[in-house]
Amino acid sequence: MELFKQVDLDWMGKAKYFFALSLTLLVIGGVSWIVKGGLYYGIDFKGGTLVNVRFAGAPPVDQLRSGLVKEGLGESVIQPISDIATRNSNEVMIGLEQKGQGLEALDAGKTAILNALHATLGSGEAGKQDFNAAGPAAISDVLIRKDPLSLGTAAADRYAQLARQLVAFRDKDSRGIVTNLDNLSSTGASTAVIAALRDAFYTSNFAITNVEIVGPKVGSELRRQAVLVTLYALGGMLVYIAFRFEWVYGAAAVLAVFHDVLITLGLFSIFHFEISLTVIAALLTLVGYSMNDTIVIFDRIRENMRLMRREPFHAIVNRSINQTLSRTILTSGLTFLTVLVLFLMGGQVLRAFSFALVIGIMVGTYSSFGIAAPLVVAWNQWKGQGAAVVTGTAAGNKLRKS
Repeated sequence: MELFKQVDLDWMGKAKYFFALSLTLLVIGGVSWIVKGGLYYGIDFKGGTLVNVRFAGAPPVDQLRSGLVKEGLGESVIQPISDIATRNSNEVMIGLEQKGQGLEALDAGKTAILNALHATLGSGEAGKQDFNAAGPAAISDVLIRKDPLSLGTAAADRYAQLARQLVAFRDKDSRGIVTNLDNLSSTGASTAVIAALRDAFYTSNFAITNVEIVGPKVGSELRRQAVLVTLYALGGMLVYIAFRFEWVYGAAAVLAVFHDVLITLGLFSIFHFEISLTVIAALLTLVGYSMNDTIVIFDRIRENMRLMRREPFHAIVNRSINQTLSRTILTSGLTFLTVLVLFLMGGQVLRAFSFALVIGIMVGTYSSFGIAAPLVVAWNQWKGQGAAVVTGTAAGNKLRKS
């Protein structure tokens, strides 16, 4: 399918504008890095504690923030998490960077956040447990001790099964929060069972859904490995393209991809998006995507070299880009729409990941014809060649201008 036929755009004639645009974006991103003191790394790379808290209604963010400050956790970050289906932000993620060394510091961070939550939002009734934080074992222990169904020696297995049903109802049907113990009647729990639970439990308006702890050494190692794996990917692609075409093509493609990553990271700094492991995965995805688009253009250049031997090299490159323009718009356009929907509707958890993909696809597509191809043309002009030297993968023949 072709969207455009007989396109005749002079892409290489606009190369200086492409370079100027890229330089401007790189400078703006670099200034942002310097002003903000580097990128904003997540707990994955810094080390610390992440606690996800779900509320029955809208989270009292201001109350949480003031409560954390009162408890000496003013440096913690509160980030709302949007629900993909309903777009409601009834969940927040509280992040606290680790202070100190060792496992004790990690546990202290977790305990400090939990204590601050209970101090701010209320700890419930004295002597009772929070039903929304209780596990099946705690619930079954209460039921076995009180034995509201008068089961006697057969109580253990029956109450253990009942406790699992109650927890499943809380976590799945009530999304982690039971606001009233009377709601448990929908599981088949009798009035006597609910009364026994009411004597031992209270219901809060929030529940802790997840706790993640990452040590600083692990975070530092993850950061180092993320840099290395990106460099390894670029190095492997350089070798592949140098073997398939010629080293100048590999160098141009790798520089273009490196340019994509730097611009994307610069925009992350400008918009203060967090760098996490999922973002690294997105960056590696855009590296492969951008490289694939560049190789398509290079392949067409090699084919046209055989058909247009008497044409100047920049004309061959223009023709090649124009011939692949429909394919580029179709593939990049459809992929861009997909990740744009993910960015707009994927919620806060996927926001940084999808942002990297949105920017990466745009910049990666642009760099294929705006950076990689002009670099090859510039090299050939500097070498004084009318046409590029292209090495075939099969026969290894070199084609030069006749």
